[in-house]
Amino acid sequence: MILIAGPCVLESRENVMRIAESLGKYHEDCTKDFYFKASFDKANRTSLDSFRGPGLEEGLKMLQEVKDRFGYKILTDVHDYTQPAAAAEVADVLQIPAFLSRQTDLLVAAAKTPAVVNIKKGQFLAPAAMEHSVAKVLKTRGFDGEVNYENAKKYNVWLTERGSSFGYGNLVVDMRGLVTMREFAPVIFDATHSVQMPASGGASSGGDSSFVPYLSRAAAAVGVDGFFFETHFDPSIALSDGPNMIELNKLDALIEQIDAIRTIVE
Repeated sequence: MILIAGPCVLESRENVMRIAESLGKYHEDCTKDFYFKASFDKANRTSLDSFRGPGLEEGLKMLQEVKDRFGYKILTDVHDYTQPAAAAEVADVLQIPAFLSRQTDLLVAAAKTPAVVNIKKGQFLAPAAMEHSVAKVLKTRGFDGEVNYENAKKYNVWLTERGSSFGYGNLVVDMRGLVTMREFAPVIFDATHSVQMPASGGASSGGDSSFVPYLSRAAAAVGVDGFFFETHFDPSIALSDGPNMIELNKLDALIEQIDAIRTIVE
């Protein structure tokens, strides 16, 4: 099972290292393919005054330190076509944010690196539309055949579900979409962003993390290749996405439940 976990954004070095150290058990678990996730920049914050992160240069240094100290594989976001080449020198997975899932130049630039490309489904897109985003990466990597699960897996392309817009300031997850997208690529379920309430907090996004376990268990029952959890030792002080994060001390029990469900489904 692919497991992606970490803070939404790179905060202080102390906080990042504290969170990273707490995730060591998953790196050591031979049943998990673990990736430490954190963003060096959050380019799509609600307000101009919202914390964005340390930026590309300093952020990659911090991620490299996590990699060197703990041996983790790294996943981070890229936001424009100038970033993937540098980010791929540190990151094992380059993540395309949901709002940018159709941005051809960004997808092509990420595909030109050796990193896995994880494309988050746009909140505004039907699951079937993600076939075209996968195709952009596959074609850039020299494959012009059928867009399907096995070919995407071979050429290191993933898709991630993070909810769909439902009116204003709310998201819902259509579990049928997991099945549809898995026809085109391995699928990750982003449980924490799926409970986000975009821009519902005035100058920031809200969320309801109490629904994270329910959606995670449902996705495990449907069948996915992995899970994405933004996590923090204290979400109330997190500098981004705190309302939808899961606390570090609650992650173990949830992953045990997911493992149990996956055993039954498989």
